[in-house]
Amino acid sequence: MIRILITGGSGFIGTNLVDHFAVLGHTVINLDDNVPKKKEHQVYWRNVDLLNAQAVKQIVKEFSPTHVVHLAARTDLNGKQLGDYKVNTLGTNNLLEALDEIQTVQRAIFASSMLVCRPGYIPTGELDFAATTIYGQSKKEMELLIRKKNLLYDWLIIRPTSMWGPWFETPYKDFFDRVLAKKMFNIRNRSCTKTYGFILNGVVQIEKLLFAKQVEDKVYYIGDAPPLNIFNWTNDIATALGYKKPPSFPYYIFKMAALSGDMLQTIGINFPMTSFRLKNMTTNNILPLDNLYKITGASTYSLEEAIQITLNWIKNNK
Repeated sequence: MIRILITGGSGFIGTNLVDHFAVLGHTVINLDDNVPKKKEHQVYWRNVDLLNAQAVKQIVKEFSPTHVVHLAARTDLNGKQLGDYKVNTLGTNNLLEALDEIQTVQRAIFASSMLVCRPGYIPTGELDFAATTIYGQSKKEMELLIRKKNLLYDWLIIRPTSMWGPWFETPYKDFFDRVLAKKMFNIRNRSCTKTYGFILNGVVQIEKLLFAKQVEDKVYYIGDAPPLNIFNWTNDIATALGYKKPPSFPYYIFKMAALSGDMLQTIGINFPMTSFRLKNMTTNNILPLDNLYKITGASTYSLEEAIQITLNWIKNNK
């Protein structure tokens, strides 16, 4: 019997992954200190904080998973020091120690982040890091921690790209909401292209990595090919809604808005545009997916299907 332990199963990726494995008929539990987004997921939920080493060991021993997907993490960029992200490091270590005490695990997947490298930087190898945020540094430390362990089961690391779709939150839920509200504007002559990932394609990719007979590499980016031009994507969403294409404005207007957002952020007020977000919007970030696609094959859902599924979810979850 396949028994899958998912940490962070109450989050965006985790909610979709719990759904996916439950539909496949696998036995699943979700270790998370947050209540599931879906009421139907209460049956899979175990209220466990990964920083509580004893509680983690107890539930891992009781469940004795055959497969593990470790998603639990602090993922925002608001931390001031590495210790603010201790769930990403100490929490991972507690899970690794718990898994060391059982003999049932066949393969484990550990979720890192594409932000172990700054946007626009393409790593030359699995140990090439270029993090510029404290969050990214914490994920780098997590990856190195896993590699230092003499794990007795197959393992690999995934780095989700910019994921979007049902159950998403900031920033891409905000992006769709602005298009829906006709408040999305393109930056004139500043188009960029990025690797994005539709979440339902992503969960299939994770499933295939979890059960593949052999995985040669230790790091896989999760995402869709080809990459998307963000302004074309905006226009595609507008077209699906029956809207006109959003208008374009000069870059300096966005720059002024970003500076205002930076100032508001210092006093705890969120604003849809900051310098960090503007840089992300105008920096190409095409990530390597070749090794992923050798195992998973082409994406399950097309861009048009993914947009429609997402718009339907938003409509049904207002």
